[in-house]
Amino acid sequence: MLVWERPEPPNRPVPAALSRERIVRAAIQLADADGLEAVSLRKVATALDVGPMRLYSYIAGKEELLDLMVDAAYAEIRPVGDDWREVLRSLAETTRQTAHQHEWLADLLGGRPQLGPHALARGEAIVAALDGFGLDDIMPAVGAVDAYVIGAVRREIAGRRAERATGMDEKRWQASLGPYLERTFATGRFPALATVVRDAAHLDADDTFRIGLDFLLDGIEAHIST
Repeated sequence: MLVWERPEPPNRPVPAALSRERIVRAAIQLADADGLEAVSLRKVATALDVGPMRLYSYIAGKEELLDLMVDAAYAEIRPVGDDWREVLRSLAETTRQTAHQHEWLADLLGGRPQLGPHALARGEAIVAALDGFGLDDIMPAVGAVDAYVIGAVRREIAGRRAERATGMDEKRWQASLGPYLERTFATGRFPALATVVRDAAHLDADDTFRIGLDFLLDGIEAHIST
């Protein structure tokens, strides 16, 4: 059969372009929408319209994917300021903001240090801003701020998750427990706690975070001034 008579072969689909950046971006979109439980190589591949095995040319497995996701989030944490106190405050605030934008990040912060390029750039910017500190004071100061932020955002995000799970916001939850606390405090067994609960200012999450951070920064300042 001559060439003019032979039918052309069917077109083969062109494989979708792929990169680590696209894989990570797809994984973050899944995690932002439905949490880390929604992230698997198979689900990421489906979101990218590729076969799961193609992903293994770019990452070795889910643990590497999570590392890449965390480092991508670190790109959003860019502390700024004219002195060490402003930089550490900015570090705390931008980390908190990023964790609230990506709730899954709170589950992955802490543990071993992150060594991706964005995490290292963050670390370089912070350490450079603490050039007036004693060499042995730098990492404990940064670690203290990181520990404070991680604890705070995990508590805040746990509250948000509880609200979504129960359909009850914090005010309604507190109101539901009011009668129990009144009965308990009426026994006189917890006088100090009763005074604080009844008479102290009831701060929102933002004010609580800010005041606690001030306490911490004041302590760091007192230490480096000695």
